[in-house]
Amino acid sequence: MTKTRVILAIDEGTSGTRAATVAADGHVSCLEYLPLQVESPQPGVVEQDANAILEKTIEVCLRSIAQARLKGQEIVALAIATQRATAVLWDTQSGRAIVPAMVWQDTRYVDELAMLAPQWDAPLLSRVGRPVGVRSLYLWAARHLRDTSEVAQAWRDGRLAFGTIDSWLLWHFSHRRECVTTPTNATSAGAYVLAEHCYYEEWVEALGFPVALLPALRQDADDFGRTRAEVLGIDVPILACAGDQHAGAVGLGCLDRGQAMCVHGTGSFVDLIAGCEPPANSGRLAGSLTMTARRQDGTSHFAVETFVATTGSALNWVCDKLKWFKDAREISALAATATSSRGVTFVPALTGLRVPRMEAGARASLTGVSMATTQADIAYAILEGIAHSVASCIEADEEASGVRVSELVVGGGLAGSDALLRIQADLIGIPIRRMQEADRASLRGAAFLAGSSGLLWDSLRHARDTTVTEAVFEPTLDAAQRTRRRALWHARVQAELAHVDQFKQDRQEALQT
Repeated sequence: MTKTRVILAIDEGTSGTRAATVAADGHVSCLEYLPLQVESPQPGVVEQDANAILEKTIEVCLRSIAQARLKGQEIVALAIATQRATAVLWDTQSGRAIVPAMVWQDTRYVDELAMLAPQWDAPLLSRVGRPVGVRSLYLWAARHLRDTSEVAQAWRDGRLAFGTIDSWLLWHFSHRRECVTTPTNATSAGAYVLAEHCYYEEWVEALGFPVALLPALRQDADDFGRTRAEVLGIDVPILACAGDQHAGAVGLGCLDRGQAMCVHGTGSFVDLIAGCEPPANSGRLAGSLTMTARRQDGTSHFAVETFVATTGSALNWVCDKLKWFKDAREISALAATATSSRGVTFVPALTGLRVPRMEAGARASLTGVSMATTQADIAYAILEGIAHSVASCIEADEEASGVRVSELVVGGGLAGSDALLRIQADLIGIPIRRMQEADRASLRGAAFLAGSSGLLWDSLRHARDTTVTEAVFEPTLDAAQRTRRRALWHARVQAELAHVDQFKQDRQEALQT
């Protein structure tokens, strides 16, 4: 019997790690999953055990490989997608992480970084596509080099390695034992010069981090050596390693300039593919970050990313804390019975706003409620608030990139709500495409990158042909109606921002008296 050729794909995320096989028809099978622990021992500190990440990733791979053998599949390559800006320091002699990994949600150095922002924000935005921000992997490592004796000794002995999760896994899985990283991961680490495929060394040095400790830069689709048979039990080439969000975009078929992807999870992330030139207005908007969408065959493709922090979590909040609805499905079902919110507006700014401006002090609001308001009106308003927020992200991405969105491809839990996607299509005025198996997009995208140079597919576009559309939602509102609804939304957001500004002014005046 002829064996089916497949690629073993890893999706190592923050809350869990998965492995599965991807065949030439794009089908994902032999899926295995294990949860990961995230610890926050004190405010602002978010950590994971990198050794546990490695062990569980190996375990899901071994389980998936065992399934593949039972199904008569032949694994011909390994592809990896990882959480993007979680940092590891490890001992190359023992192969063990020396300290807990710093997770991308960590903000322990926010005050130190804020002091650097006035000098560094402008050059970073123009070259790296993001400001100083609230976390720095390099500052974290520099502090350990200074304050943690075991880290400092490993550095003096020449046995210290540093990198993000992609670096950590590749070092362990590849027979080359190289410390490398890829652009879709390096971009989120905050010191990658987008247009030049190199590090911004002056910024790294300003943080006290030794340039010699930086991982070597490779491509997202590249030759990373062969797997170590003693670790995974297979000897195949490792041909791709990408950040999970960007692998997800590839897996959803978002390859071309003007295509946008929205993944609805705890928050909603919107990535607009901008093409092979860095976005025209990179850094102009604080809430829009310029990213490397993928790098392959010596060419970088760029994207602009904006997100709403609380969308899925907003639904959980109104259900679990306020007890207004049983669950998110009830919200969607009730919203589907209404044709509008009848003037009710929900702004899901539970942890602040990013667009139209970065404002952590902004708060969520439910306005326009009257005695005539029904539960269905509120359900519709909640989904409409999420859709408005995503529309604002798209507008910000368009302004930052100079590219008009032609189509929005969606994934994630909330993408299962037909009511939300109908509202979304109306407010943006473009088709919304929901793909089958959207929750496995990162696994599929990593495999596409690994197998699109002739191994399973002739090109990424050939690989994309295997994706299947589940539903398309076309806009039904005319331009005038859309403009009125967006204008009401903008007015409500501006009212909240005006309230925040007044509060700040009153507080400042109180401090001066």
